[in-house]
Amino acid sequence: MANIINKRAIAVLAVACIAGFTAVAGAATYTPGSEDDPVVTKSYVDAEIAELKSTIVSGGSAASTYQPLQIAAGKSFIGGAGTELILRSGEATAIDNGANGISDITAGTDLWTGNAVSANHLLLVPRADGRGIKATTDIWLMVRGAYEIQ
Repeated sequence: MANIINKRAIAVLAVACIAGFTAVAGAATYTPGSEDDPVVTKSYVDAEIAELKSTIVSGGSAASTYQPLQIAAGKSFIGGAGTELILRSGEATAIDNGANGISDITAGTDLWTGNAVSANHLLLVPRADGRGIKATTDIWLMVRGAYEIQ
């Protein structure tokens, strides 16, 4: 009986060793610095982090801050995809894309062309498809995201 237990223990130990050696051999097949196991320098990592920081600071992400923008009466603000805006002063009307309105997040509604924009409401332009607002008087906006003035 002890002989059977020893044989089983040896068999289990042999299988475990083979599995372990296979895993180590598989991990060791990559050549350091190759495409499968790249080596990077500290200066490369620092440069990548600096580029990421500049993208965030320059408005390339949602972490950017709102910027004040003055628009003259009669001009239109056309937002890019994901642009957020808040009318701070003056009067403006919405511009839709012909199928969908601009999202008034504060009111929980869509604004269609000609609808009055309420002051201090957060508006969202979901896509870069011509949606925005038209200034009926000189206006001040707070804007986060891409836009053009027409």
